[in-house]
Amino acid sequence: MWMNEALLEAQESYEINEVPVGAIIVFNNEIIGRGHNQSISKKDATSHAEIEAIRNASKKIKNYRLTGADLYVTLEPCAMCYGAIVHSRISTVFFGASDQKSGVCVSCDNLSEKTYFNHRPKIVGNIMKEECSTLLKKFFISKRL
Repeated sequence: MWMNEALLEAQESYEINEVPVGAIIVFNNEIIGRGHNQSISKKDATSHAEIEAIRNASKKIKNYRLTGADLYVTLEPCAMCYGAIVHSRISTVFFGASDQKSGVCVSCDNLSEKTYFNHRPKIVGNIMKEECSTLLKKFFISKRL
């Protein structure tokens, strides 16, 4: 159910010609933050879906710590996003598609196993993997035409 909401955010990215990644943050069974990739349109390298969702959730609850919240994202987080996840104290990360080029939850590394972080979120992958992968593949195929 929640990954469908993240996919709606990914579609928003797709429609503005950004890499289609979407994220939502859920706390107490309510969406408190939404985000989708906007690095190109905002001219901001940090405008990944996860960062946007964290920013929105933090504003909504008026706290940068999102303890007890869960992140649903359509693509495995990169190192930058993982750092933001740790600092915001998100409890669980649910991701859809693996990222063989820059994913740091299982693909290129598993940062959640590192003991040098002061917080380690639980990681759950391959949630609606096919649906999440399909939109990304469609986007990159269109770029090669």
